[in-house]
Amino acid sequence: MTDFFTDMTLAQMLGQIAGLFALGFCIAGFANKNDDRLMVLLISANVAFVLMFAFFQSWTAAALTLLVIVRIELARRFQGNWRLMLGLLAVSGLAAWATWQSITDIFAVLAMTFGTVGMFMLRGIPLRIMLGLAAFSWMLNNIVIGSVGGMLAEAMVLVTNIITIIRLYRLREKFPEVVAGTVVSPDSRQEESAGR
Repeated sequence: MTDFFTDMTLAQMLGQIAGLFALGFCIAGFANKNDDRLMVLLISANVAFVLMFAFFQSWTAAALTLLVIVRIELARRFQGNWRLMLGLLAVSGLAAWATWQSITDIFAVLAMTFGTVGMFMLRGIPLRIMLGLAAFSWMLNNIVIGSVGGMLAEAMVLVTNIITIIRLYRLREKFPEVVAGTVVSPDSRQEESAGR
C-alpha cells in the first residue's frame, strides 16, 4: 500500500485529495430528497472533480465537468427545455472532440449525456436513475485514470443514489400526493388547472 503512495506524483496526490472533497459533496447531495438542493451541492462536487481531472491530466473529463457546472445551473432555470439541452449536448460533443485523448474519454461523454438528459428532462426517481448511470460512467473513467478519490466518490454516489431512490419510492407509496419528489398541495393543483 505504501508503494501506491510513493509512486504517485504531487499532481496525482492532489487529484486524490480533490476526489475526496468531491466525495463529501456528493454524499450530501444525493442523500437529499430535494432536487434543488441536490443540484446546488453537485456544483460544489463538480468544482472538486474539475480539479481532480486536471491533476490527472484527463482533459476531456475536465472540460466536460466544467460544462456539467454550467448544465446544473441551466437545468435548474430551464428544466424541460429540450432545445437548450440539445445545444449543451452539442457543445459537449465539440469539447470532447477538441480534448479527446483516448477511448477512455467515451466514459466522460456517456456520463455527460446521461446527466444532461436527466437534469433537463426528468425529476424525482427518474432523475436519480439517470444520474446513477452518469455516476457509473464517471466511475469507469476514474478507474482507468487511477483516481481512488474519484472512484470512492462515484461509488458512494451510486449507493447513496440507490438508497434515495428507495426512500422516494416508499414515500410515494405512503403518500400518493407526492409526485416526482415534490408534494402537490391543493393550492398548486388549482394553479396547475389555471394554466400557471
